[in-house]
Amino acid sequence: MRHMMLGALAGLAASVAMTSAMRRSHGLLNETSRYPLPPREIVDRLNFGGDEGQARANTLLAHFGFGAMTGAVFAILPRRRGSGTLFGLGVWAASYLGWIPAAGILAPAWRHPAGRNLLMIAAHMVWGTVLAKSLSELEAAEAEAFGRPSDAELSVLERRERGPGR
Repeated sequence: MRHMMLGALAGLAASVAMTSAMRRSHGLLNETSRYPLPPREIVDRLNFGGDEGQARANTLLAHFGFGAMTGAVFAILPRRRGSGTLFGLGVWAASYLGWIPAAGILAPAWRHPAGRNLLMIAAHMVWGTVLAKSLSELEAAEAEAFGRPSDAELSVLERRERGPGR
């Protein structure tokens, strides 16, 4: 459970970086491709209701909730997780080529403009990379900065404090 919590926190941090990449890249799309990105399209398609402000809030909640959930999944994978980039690409493929079109929410990625797909692939690579690094940092902080040293670590520290030959 602890690993899942750390993964969810790392997923949130990664979603901030991903959101920034998406926002900054969206303006680079040509005019015909510059419609709302998939998180908003999904919220609109699922028809959560409400006004524009509520739709924006729902989009952020869904986007960050999914990022946290998939970050928790990443954290419980075997320790050889790598840089996270491949995991981010896997999340993109499983989502935009898999469950989202299978559920009838959006058309598969190959039916969307290439520039939008490149943007979303790059954003997922950013997400995966930041996810892996954030999780690594959180695990290290938990063990080192937020933990108490074990008895073995304490005896090493005590010997260091006494100095050589004492």
